[in-house]
Amino acid sequence: MRPAIVLAAVCGLTAALSTFATAQAPSRPAAMDSTPNDPVRTLVGRLELERYKATIKGLTQFGDRRQGTSRNRAAVDWIETQLKSYGCTNTERIRYEYTGRQIRAPGDTTAPPRPAGAPAAPRPPANPVKGFRGPTGVNRNADLQPDTALRRINAEPDTPGPREEVYCTKVGSTRPDEMYIIGAHMDGHGYGAAANDDGSGTALVMELARILNAPDVETERSIRFALWNNEETGLNGARAYVAQRKDLQGVESPPGSGKYPEPKWLGMIQHDMMMFDHGMPGPDGKVSAEQRREADVNIEFADSSKYGAEAQKLAWFFRRANERYATDYPAAVGFRMSNTDSGAFQDLVPAISLRENERLRDIGTGWDPHWHQPTDVYSTFSDKDFRLGLNAAQTTLAGIAQLTGAKLKK
Repeated sequence: MRPAIVLAAVCGLTAALSTFATAQAPSRPAAMDSTPNDPVRTLVGRLELERYKATIKGLTQFGDRRQGTSRNRAAVDWIETQLKSYGCTNTERIRYEYTGRQIRAPGDTTAPPRPAGAPAAPRPPANPVKGFRGPTGVNRNADLQPDTALRRINAEPDTPGPREEVYCTKVGSTRPDEMYIIGAHMDGHGYGAAANDDGSGTALVMELARILNAPDVETERSIRFALWNNEETGLNGARAYVAQRKDLQGVESPPGSGKYPEPKWLGMIQHDMMMFDHGMPGPDGKVSAEQRREADVNIEFADSSKYGAEAQKLAWFFRRANERYATDYPAAVGFRMSNTDSGAFQDLVPAISLRENERLRDIGTGWDPHWHQPTDVYSTFSDKDFRLGLNAAQTTLAGIAQLTGAKLKK
């Protein structure tokens, strides 16, 4: 990336955070909650649990949405149609090739290809680890899905070839050349319906696109709503976006038009598995059937990344947004962001990820028994689970509305 663009991105984020830091506080005083004519609170109030649930359920009609299948392509088309219906009509697609196979033939032990320079996947921590009861793993046996209709939907194997992913953009009114990216991956696997991983994140991004593209909403900076593909094979869709678009940042096209096909990146906010925080497994290896009272929204950054310090500031900014605007669950900040699409951006721009649990400490060591399993279906989750995802949506909407200068037209 060009040095000028890097400097502009850092300066833009710093200015945005400074502008709104004074409006935030480490607690939730009543005076803040009763602030009249607060456009952020009005926008957050437009999030509805039933609409969020309906969007997740709509995604599950395509099964696990495994990349390289017709069900995945149908889901991409459906997402694009929904975005356009929300008013986000300038939808576009990233096109790229994926030559690997996610499910290989029996006896084929060849590792799937990894993008050049991609780090090896971290191993789960060795025992003893607090709360460790063994990793969940990935289900590769279609016969373990008891729902015969879902088994039929998921029957088609993935094949190498062209891939597509969709995004749309809310163009800023005064700073269209600067942009925050809000993302989630729409593909899944495990022979379930990918309701939580990552229907919950995809639905969150789609709901924010719906609200922020309403006719009476204006933002000073641009916002991109991206639904990545091929996350489960190594962040390939997000990496394709970065490879194709990073050098286009801030370029006015055509010159003098005031249009920026790829505004400068100020930050990237990823959403991956939003709903299941039932606590650590017990001595028997089982997890509680009920959402724990201590459930929270995890906001992670990678402290070892080139933009670790700036990403940490962004994470704490979103935590303060949660304290002021979320209705049910608090947020916690962690420094070991891993294994999600924000990793493709973390050395180019401040990047964070919102999750149900910490990826390395919790999810990777058995805290979510539905991860990549046939049980990752809509009916598995309760309203308490869905509401945790909605609180993550409230957190991101509140944070991004402030960072982009969102307001309501009179």
